Amino acid sequence: MSAHRSSFARPRLLLLAIGAIFLSACGHKQTQVALPPPPPILESPAPTQSARQEEKSPERIEVPADATPIFEQTGVASWYGPPYHNRRGSNGEIYDMNAMTAAHLTLPLGSIVRVTNLKTSHSALLRITDRGPFVEGRIIDLSLAAAKALDVYLPGTAQVRLEVLQAPAALDSGGRWAVQIGSFHTEQSAARLTDRLQRRYHTARVLKFPSPTGDWWVRVRVLDDDRRRAQALLRETAVAEAPAFLVRLD
Repeated sequence: MSAHRSSFARPRLLLLAIGAIFLSACGHKQTQVALPPPPPILESPAPTQSARQEEKSPERIEVPADATPIFEQTGVASWYGPPYHNRRGSNGEIYDMNAMTAAHLTLPLGSIVRVTNLKTSHSALLRITDRGPFVEGRIIDLSLAAAKALDVYLPGTAQVRLEVLQAPAALDSGGRWAVQIGSFHTEQSAARLTDRLQRRYHTARVLKFPSPTGDWWVRVRVLDDDRRRAQALLRETAVAEAPAFLVRLD
């Protein structure tokens, strides 16, 4: 009798043990499900357009409030953007058409100028970083940002007053000078003029180079980059195919 009960009890104990394990496993699973999910990983929001513009905004140009112009000029302003954007300018910097800069033929690079639209009276402070405009009758080439600030963007050109407020070098002495001639539609035309000028001016360096717009230019660097020599060469050089400009290199 006791042996029968003993044999009968073992299966019951085994079943009870299995059930306890099962319930224990089920309880663990329920506890796992009941745990709150981990907080989501928050990503930084993408910068807005205004934020991107702030990140790329150029340094603020400041001059004393009582700054007296050291040079004034009145004439036609134009503007330039693509395809010059993101290309190296005359001062060695990458040209950013969204910065408040401009190109001038003869002012020292780094000069600070105030340009005023004579029609709208809007004015802006600009930094000279490049050379140009290489179009007869124009005195300054504005960046896209400057053109918008001065109401030149839509009409393309405007009559302006240019006032030099600061300059890193003297305006009327020193400097490195050259004569730039162009533009030419073909490389062959530029090459013919280069050869002719090199034979004529043995002490000068005559170079031809392409522009981002696909045309070609010729630059003549006189001995010692002297201003008087460059001015004399400019007076002597008459090219029917293209105009010539006196250019300051520094």
